[in-house]
Amino acid sequence: MATVESLVAQIQGLSSSAGDLSLLLTHLKQADEFLHNESTRLLPFLEQLDPTLHSLGYLYILEACTSWPVTNEQARRLVLILSRFLTSCVADQIRLAPEKFISVCKSFKDQVLMLEAPIRGVLPLLEAVKKLRSSEHLTTLHPDFLQLCLLAKCYKTGLSILEDDIFEVDQPRDFYLYCYYGGMICIGQKRFQKALELLQNVVTAPMSSINAIAVEAFKKYVLVSLIYNGQFSTSLPKYTSSAAQRNLKTICQPYIELANTYSIGKISELESYIQTNREKFDSDNNLGLVKQVVSSMYKRNIQRLTQTYLTLSLQDIANTVQLSSPKEAEMHVLQMIQDGEIYATINQRDGMVRFLEDPEQYKTCEMIEHIDSSIQRIMTLSKKLTAMDELISCDPSYLAKVGRERQRFDFDDFDPVPQKFNI
Repeated sequence: MATVESLVAQIQGLSSSAGDLSLLLTHLKQADEFLHNESTRLLPFLEQLDPTLHSLGYLYILEACTSWPVTNEQARRLVLILSRFLTSCVADQIRLAPEKFISVCKSFKDQVLMLEAPIRGVLPLLEAVKKLRSSEHLTTLHPDFLQLCLLAKCYKTGLSILEDDIFEVDQPRDFYLYCYYGGMICIGQKRFQKALELLQNVVTAPMSSINAIAVEAFKKYVLVSLIYNGQFSTSLPKYTSSAAQRNLKTICQPYIELANTYSIGKISELESYIQTNREKFDSDNNLGLVKQVVSSMYKRNIQRLTQTYLTLSLQDIANTVQLSSPKEAEMHVLQMIQDGEIYATINQRDGMVRFLEDPEQYKTCEMIEHIDSSIQRIMTLSKKLTAMDELISCDPSYLAKVGRERQRFDFDDFDPVPQKFNI
């Protein structure tokens, strides 16, 4: 009969080569039930293993140790062990048992949340994501990592994986959560264009019925659209599911009305509407975004002035866009200049603002490199779409469905083409 001691000896002796690891994996699978039965006394044996050398065996024992509920005191000890393992384990070994690795990572996330210390899980889980995934692949750990980044307010760390293109997804729910959490992280960093893209992915994703994630994403999608584009189109893309098309606007009616009020362009009406519905926006945890919507209207109104005037006083800007003072108008103009939203200079002596043309000539080395990288990215995406189209066109289930659709029509249903026309 197998013992923990003999299994540890096998782990130590069969962790050096690919052939040994294959044999070790067979032994570990056979001993999996035994390990779970002995889970309460396994932790001391981990001290005999090195996570950098014996990652696969360490993983099996650690997964058994974390398969039962733990107390806060046990979680404090386990978090240290799990953190060390996730940051030092060997990717090639843990990929031999991805389900076990995912289970360990999720236990780790649950324990740092139990300890109310999400920041302790951010870097270890980032390393886990890097080791588990292949390029362009969304794993089930991505949304867990982004959730910890949100709770710990480590937005920049979360951005590090949001820059990657995703073409493979394990589970649809993981994709919804990844895009939703990613959108919130981009909002936190004021990366509104990327946030809009991610939130739209949630809203337009295939769904047979409305889910809570889509509803919350749609609310933020409306607000970010107003902040970034200065408008919101009530018509969703054609590929949006019928369930979303029918229900989202009704469920999120206060946000649709907010967008309609915004389109009028009057600050007083917008602020009055927000004050009336303040409790609703606050209960949705969207009041901060709503306030940014108000600020964006000031910016839109100032941007409109640049299309009409070459120079304008700060007092006139304050009066036109309904700001309280020239000083407040100056702060808005300075912030917009810093963000690259307008091009202008301010004469402090007479309080005059001079609006300028866009200085970008699109002929610098940096701009040429930016354009070239964008073209290369589009070409790569085009090749992937072509390959995916060819793959789908050869898929048996797709061909069967197309065949059933074609049987609905018959050439007899259509009038024959006339042989000649009488003029």
